Amino acid sequence: MRLFTALWPSAEAVRHLAAAVDRLDPERLARATEGLRKFRFVEPERWHLTLCFHGDDADQEQVTERLEHRVARLRNADPAPPRLRLAGSGVFRGVLWVGVEPADEDDERGLCDLVHAAGGNPRGYRAHLTVGRWVAGRPDRELLPGLFAGYAGPWWQSRELAVVCSDLREGGPTYRTVHRVGVTRESSG
Repeated sequence: MRLFTALWPSAEAVRHLAAAVDRLDPERLARATEGLRKFRFVEPERWHLTLCFHGDDADQEQVTERLEHRVARLRNADPAPPRLRLAGSGVFRGVLWVGVEPADEDDERGLCDLVHAAGGNPRGYRAHLTVGRWVAGRPDRELLPGLFAGYAGPWWQSRELAVVCSDLREGGPTYRTVHRVGVTRESSG
């Protein structure tokens, strides 16, 4: 199975960012995406932070067992889930993203702890949410991320991690949550 562990932003955070996408000036958007083949925005219901990609042939049972074990250790320390907000933007190859900003150093450590618990490497991890994709072309590295310059959404906390199966389809992947793990004592099974 093609699996990843994700953190889903709050419904309020998704609505706020979706409204920002809807308010983009069409002329500015056209200039920023000029020369990008098949640029499209990702549907808000697919917006998530990938904490760890487990591979195309991941064993769901192994992934969920490891996640449960690692998160149990975090719960024993009883940390609060990190306070995060969507803010800033950038581009990777074929991807326009909005960044994720922790509220303070404790929240940054908390996010790194969740990345580690998911099986990812917190070193060099760039928390982001993919909002746009294209198949070919080079973006203007100022104009395209500039669409969200100064953007900052509401603060949110996620009380669970999700193991998600990604099914590749012609119109883009579909996501199906196959396991949830509470990250606080109150949210655990």
